[in-house]
Amino acid sequence: MYNFQDFSMSNSQKKKKWYYRLRDKYRLVIMNEDTYEEKFSFSLSRINVFVALSTTVIVLIVLTIFIIAFTPLREYIPGYMDPTLPAKVYSLNLKADSLENDLRLKNMYLQNIRNIIEGREIVEKPSPETVEEVNYDTITLKISREDSILRAEFESQTKYNLYLNGNNELYRNNIEIARQPFFTPLKGIITNQFNLANGHYGVDIVAKSNEAIKAVMDGTIIFADWTLKTGYVIGIQHLGNFISIYKHNAILLKKQGNFVKAGDPIAIIGDSGELSTGPHLHFELWYNGTPVNPEEYMSF
Repeated sequence: MYNFQDFSMSNSQKKKKWYYRLRDKYRLVIMNEDTYEEKFSFSLSRINVFVALSTTVIVLIVLTIFIIAFTPLREYIPGYMDPTLPAKVYSLNLKADSLENDLRLKNMYLQNIRNIIEGREIVEKPSPETVEEVNYDTITLKISREDSILRAEFESQTKYNLYLNGNNELYRNNIEIARQPFFTPLKGIITNQFNLANGHYGVDIVAKSNEAIKAVMDGTIIFADWTLKTGYVIGIQHLGNFISIYKHNAILLKKQGNFVKAGDPIAIIGDSGELSTGPHLHFELWYNGTPVNPEEYMSF
C-alpha cells in the first residue's frame, strides 16, 4: 500500500536539495598520474567558489576605477584628456596676446620713426587691429618726396666733411680720439676690416658663442631695438661727440635711455639680421658724425 506521508516527505527533500547543495563540501585533489601520489588537496563548496569569484570581480572593478580616476593611464582611453591641458592652453593664449601686443608696439615705434622722417604726425596709441603678416618678397621700395628732401639736406651738411677731404683737421681729430680711454667691446678675430670706400663703416669680430659685448665708454643708450637687416642693434652716445654701435646681437641686455659704464655688458654676440653670415659682432665707432677705424684706437 502506498504511503502518502512518505511521498510528501520525499517531495520536500527534493525541493530543499538545491539549497543544501551550496554547502556540500567537495575536495579538489592533485595527484601524480603515474604513482597516484597525492600532491595537493583542499576542500571547497559551491558557496565558497561563488563568494571568491564575486570578491575577485569587485576588487578588479574597484582597481580599474582607481586607475582611471587617479593615474595618467586614463589619457589613453578614448574620450579622456590631460586635466592640465586647459591650464596650458590658457597660459599659451596669454603669451600669444603678450607677443601680439609687443609686436603692435614695435610696429607703432617704427611707424613713428617713419612719420618723423616724412614729417607726419606721431601716433600715440597702437592700433587695436591685429598685426597683418608682411610678405617681404612683394615689397617694392619707392622714394618719396619727403625722403628725397631729407637726403639732400643731410648730404649738403656732410659733403664738406673734413674726414673725407683729409686735411689738417682730420689729423687733430685723430689725436683727440687717440687720447680717449676706450674699452675693448669684444675679444676675438677680425674677419672684415673697416673700409670706407666699400661702405663698411666698422669691423666684424668673431668670438665664442654667448660672449658678452661690453660698452667701450661711459654713455647713454640712444637706440636698442631690432632691425630687419642688422638684427638686434644697440647704440651708445658718449661724451665728446662719440657714438658706438653694436650690430647682429642675439640678446640686448640694456634698454633705450639706460646709462652704462665702460666695460658694462650690453648685449650677447649673435647672428641676427638678414645681412649676417654667422655669429659675430659688427662694431662701429663714430666721431662728430664721421665713422673712424676702431682698430686704430683699441686692440681686439
